[in-house]
Amino acid sequence: MSTTLSDLPPEMRAFTILKTSASFGPRLGSLALPGRITLETPHYLGNTSRGAVSHISQDNFRKNTSIGGVYVALEDFVEKLPRQTPPLYQLESPENSSSLRDFIALPKDTLLVVGARRIPCIPCPTANTNSALSIYTSVGFRQISAEDYAAASQKIRPDIVVGLADIPYGQPQPGLKRIDKMSDRTEEWTKELVSQTHGLDKTVKAPRASYQIFAPILPLTKELQTWYLDHLIDDMLDDISGLAIYDAHFLADLPAQVKDLPRLSFDAPSSPGAVLYQISLGMDIFTIPFITEATDAGISLDFTFPPPKSEVSGGEDAGGKDTLGVDMWQSEHALSVTPLSINCSCYACTKHHRAYVQHLLSAKEMLGWVLIQIHNHAIMDSFFAGIRESIARGTFDQDKLAFEAFYEPELPEKSGQGPRVRGYQFKSGQNETKKNPAAYKVLNVPEESSSEAPTPDAVAADLEKIGFAETAKP
Repeated sequence: MSTTLSDLPPEMRAFTILKTSASFGPRLGSLALPGRITLETPHYLGNTSRGAVSHISQDNFRKNTSIGGVYVALEDFVEKLPRQTPPLYQLESPENSSSLRDFIALPKDTLLVVGARRIPCIPCPTANTNSALSIYTSVGFRQISAEDYAAASQKIRPDIVVGLADIPYGQPQPGLKRIDKMSDRTEEWTKELVSQTHGLDKTVKAPRASYQIFAPILPLTKELQTWYLDHLIDDMLDDISGLAIYDAHFLADLPAQVKDLPRLSFDAPSSPGAVLYQISLGMDIFTIPFITEATDAGISLDFTFPPPKSEVSGGEDAGGKDTLGVDMWQSEHALSVTPLSINCSCYACTKHHRAYVQHLLSAKEMLGWVLIQIHNHAIMDSFFAGIRESIARGTFDQDKLAFEAFYEPELPEKSGQGPRVRGYQFKSGQNETKKNPAAYKVLNVPEESSSEAPTPDAVAADLEKIGFAETAKP
């Protein structure tokens, strides 16, 4: 076994580091898998819901986006387990193809990454066990064992599989005993995934799986997961092709043996500034939920990296900084025939204007969110392209400071009503209001008390108004 991955010849490494200033800092890389689009890093993956990027159909994905890879959650497809076999598992595909790729109609050259949970994860009330991870499907909470997850990975054959991580989402800060369980369970689950793909017993020549494994790195300090990291390096390093990082700050403590592996961030950034911060720490690949969150809010992203060199900002706030997006719900856009972003060449900006998009949102037409989503992904493509050019020039740190000085730190606040969301995907918490407004309410009852049961007299009065007075009488 090689002491470090850098000892391997380039043709044996899917990920190649092209430029780095230090072991802890921004770097350029290239993730190239056979038959797939080469992902130049830093870059991002499209975040999906049930296998599709939100608001973007398969034809628009091919024609009007440049998304090179997607992240898909297995919990989106296994709601029928264990009583019924999910339709995904029933699809037969050629040996050199992916049944999941065929099931979601993903282009053959698009990188396909699979994990157990959605991003961001919905907290599960049921705790993980020593052998199973709690997941949230479209029909409720379930558990999937490490053995079943490994078997599913072999069945659906994605390009990259993210190992299971025992992270108690939505629960209080774990104590020392719970932290020990996190480390032990993640080590066992990763070992199970590796053993079913290549085999931990090196004396047995098992065929290597067609996909790569990204091992999870827990959101703990290095000292609290030393046991797991030691086993990962000593027993499984030859079978690990990347890392899934759940806390970007851990990048500074990565062991030397795994520093050449690609790093996939599950520490979801809340803004472009947070993306830049993680890149400054050495992150390579991102899943970015705020793209769809902005689209749902009717906000078209509008920023560039590096920022414009003009010393005078176009922002209207007291600080003089530009906003990171435009709220298309605002009535000021009703007569505007300018594109969503002046310098953007996406389909939405070249074919339509703000007034049309604002009309679509006001009319609750789905096309409005489709156009904004296409535009927002084009902005992120340009953003990451600018980042890679900046790192190549050696000016990333200065450009990052200029970006922070030019733009607001967070995205604009939501002002309009987004599309109707699915309950299993955006579940309301115990003390939160419902995500969707009530579609129906009782007549002749004030809105603030519409959730209360109507009295018999109120029902009779309503029926009398519409001509059914006789039926309202006892």
